[in-house]
Amino acid sequence: MDIQNLVKMANNIGFFFKSEPDHTLAVASVEQHLKNFWDPRMRVEIINYAQQGGMELIDIVDEAVHKLAQQK
Repeated sequence: MDIQNLVKMANNIGFFFKSEPDHTLAVASVEQHLKNFWDPRMRVEIINYAQQGGMELIDIVDEAVHKLAQQK
């Protein structure tokens, strides 16, 4: 899958949860969404992207993806 499309999708998820006042809960919600609804191959691609700098990921998504990476 195209990484730019994955970044856009992940950021859209992040924008949805960013309205949550509790930052920790918002990050956990993004992480859980990626675990529940993304194919494992998609998660691997976004994790690799984030580990290489992930410049286009919004902060909440970057944090969530790095948490996902720690679970591997």
